[in-house]
Amino acid sequence: MSTGHGFTSVFAAQLDEYLAFKEAMGFHGASRVWYLRKFDAWCAERGLDTFDQVTVEGWVTDRLSRCGAYRSWMSYIRDFGRWLQAHGHTDAYVLSERWKAPFVPAHPYLLSTAEIDAFFTAAAHLRAASPWAWQAVAFFTLMHCCGIRTGEARALATQDVDLTHARVDIVSAKGERSRRLPVTEDVVKVLRACDHLSRRRFPARPTFFISAVGTQVSPAAVGVIFNRIWDQAALVRRPGGKAPRPYDFRHHFAYANIERWAAQGKDVAALLPYLAAYMGHATFESTYYYVHTSPDFMTAYADTVSSAASVLPEVGFE
Repeated sequence: MSTGHGFTSVFAAQLDEYLAFKEAMGFHGASRVWYLRKFDAWCAERGLDTFDQVTVEGWVTDRLSRCGAYRSWMSYIRDFGRWLQAHGHTDAYVLSERWKAPFVPAHPYLLSTAEIDAFFTAAAHLRAASPWAWQAVAFFTLMHCCGIRTGEARALATQDVDLTHARVDIVSAKGERSRRLPVTEDVVKVLRACDHLSRRRFPARPTFFISAVGTQVSPAAVGVIFNRIWDQAALVRRPGGKAPRPYDFRHHFAYANIERWAAQGKDVAALLPYLAAYMGHATFESTYYYVHTSPDFMTAYADTVSSAASVLPEVGFE
């Protein structure tokens, strides 16, 4: 018998209870549900009724044969095992840490000033039969000028963008952290123009940025429109090199600030806590990563890190 989320295996009721618990905690991601449905179907097809090492690692091995090195979905089945143990199923298997893939930091595409100018010129003249025709400039302006994540821009509710007080609220972002970002008047003007057109066509839209049917834009749509603008601007794609992506605007925001502070002779180590808070980083390790990506700041990196020891706390900056 199928349950609320379409589960049919012997674990169906527990999976529903687990997802209800996660949703009550503020975690509503569709990816978690999608992968747990795959696990549920796999167990149902094989008549598996014990959440043990053979069952869990059997499914994980099967998934790996289909998706290669991508492993972030393993956290869902690992967390479900922990939840089962916490709710009296002491024999439930928690996926071993040995299945975790080693962390390999992404190497960003370092956007040049000329590329950014060309990109926004093309975005202002984008030919699209969707809201991207008028919202592309505003969407990528927020990423470029405020360094927010792609998912944060997509999830912005209309009430999170306060044009009167020139601020944007990022609510329950990565790690369930929220923050309020002041924005410049130039950014407000761009957002106001976008809001005006969106309100006329979608007066009851749930999010600030919308799809052609008035719903939240998808991650895939952001990538598609970014690439369309990049190509429309006749910007070069380096053969065999790192491909540009929307997230590179966030990288650019970080290292551009670091380079500007260094050029102005400011104490970069003392200013990093403010950058970390603005970008929503849980720890300074994430913020230091952008020092590595700054092409003109690498020579000063060692001095920055050593001097930061007397300024920055040992625990993460919240």
